[in-house]
Amino acid sequence: MDDNDAHIVVKNLSIAYDDFLIQKDLNFCVKHGDIFIIMGGSGCGKSTLLKCMIGLKSPAQGDVLYDGLAFWASDENAQKQVKQQFGTLFQSGALWSSMTLVENIGLALKQYTNLNESQVRDVAAYKLMLVGLAGFEDYYPGELSGGMKKRAGLARAMALDPQILFFDEPSAGLDPISARLLDELILELRDSLGTTVVVVTHELASIFAIGNNSVFLDSVTRTQLATGHPVELRDHCPDRIVRNFLTRGKAYE
Repeated sequence: MDDNDAHIVVKNLSIAYDDFLIQKDLNFCVKHGDIFIIMGGSGCGKSTLLKCMIGLKSPAQGDVLYDGLAFWASDENAQKQVKQQFGTLFQSGALWSSMTLVENIGLALKQYTNLNESQVRDVAAYKLMLVGLAGFEDYYPGELSGGMKKRAGLARAMALDPQILFFDEPSAGLDPISARLLDELILELRDSLGTTVVVVTHELASIFAIGNNSVFLDSVTRTQLATGHPVELRDHCPDRIVRNFLTRGKAYE
């Protein structure tokens, strides 16, 4: 695919903590409307790559392009405008425990829009309805199950109608049924809103249920071993490590 046609392009990217190299020479494209999976074994740098993509950690070299704009080569104002296109769901949900769900979702709306209090509540309630939490507007995070907290975190990530949603291990800590329901919700939102989705996960069920594009990071070589549709990589990737990971073969037992 031509880089000019991509929503996101990771180009010649290397990430490190001081002198410790995490990943090097990463090159892949995310198309508009993709559900793109960042996958690999534990400790390979999946979440660190996500932090680099959303502007929380600068790369050692290379850049991330959004619709052709080089994020890390841009000034602070340009970066801020790009980041307003993002919605992020962290592993814990990252909800404020002292605020109700509608207050949590309303934070960004109050900061970045001119909506009044009534309008903020209406929009926040609508976002909760989209994720199946209508009627829970005035509940606190501590009153919710793990799956409901994830959905509430997703509602907050969607508050400003982002063009791109980033998920860091969305199924972590969920039982299989809750994880499947969250996967179905991600698909529904992508299809209804046309949002591009980037997901960090090692869960095979989620990888195959929602992913249509992916990159595989390796902790030994500290670079990507493959990129493409997860099913194609499982069935036809020439790299044995990738195939073993996607079939849970001996390399990852």
